[in-house]
Amino acid sequence: MNAPVSSETYAAQIRRLADLTARVAAQRDEAHSWYAQQVDAADRAVADAAEQVRRAEAEVAEAQRMVERVDAEATHLWGQLRARIGAGGRRLGDPPGPARDATGDPVPLLRGVRELLERTRQPGELPSSANPLLVACGVGGALVAYALGEGARALGAGSGGDLAVGMPVLALVVTLLGPLVGLAPARLLADRRHAVLTPRAILLVAGAGLATTALLLTLTATR
Repeated sequence: MNAPVSSETYAAQIRRLADLTARVAAQRDEAHSWYAQQVDAADRAVADAAEQVRRAEAEVAEAQRMVERVDAEATHLWGQLRARIGAGGRRLGDPPGPARDATGDPVPLLRGVRELLERTRQPGELPSSANPLLVACGVGGALVAYALGEGARALGAGSGGDLAVGMPVLALVVTLLGPLVGLAPARLLADRRHAVLTPRAILLVAGAGLATTALLLTLTATR
């Protein structure tokens, strides 16, 4: 049989058991508190990450809108540049793409290009020194049309059937259009000088062409 335990030893064991129980309860509470803190920290980290993702998505969307805005503005300014250059602007091709090493805000750069285009000279009227060239365009156009008309008449005269009837009519139409033929080279002249073909210039070309056509028709009638 086991020897009897004294009351003092039993009381000491009870106190030790109570102390261990208290320590276990304290450690359990500490573990629960630590777990709750970790869960809160993890929740905050997830919330922060979600907020960073939301901000990143917003920045990406804003950057995409900026890219589309810059591309549209660059295309518009490129079109204005081609219009200012005139006929030679067709050689410029499409707008250039973004440079790989480009840095900084593109908005001030686009504003500077826009201001530069606004400061450039707007296409104006051809100077009076170009009047002889405009007259030459009108005269040359009338001569070309008259020569084509004469060729059509000769072709009709050397043919028979419908050609003999239709070619003189075609020759007359081509000859009467002579005053307007000179507008084509006059337009090229204006484009090369970055100017516009104003009504004054059109009347000058058409008048010279009309006078030339009338003179040629008169000479033809008197032969």
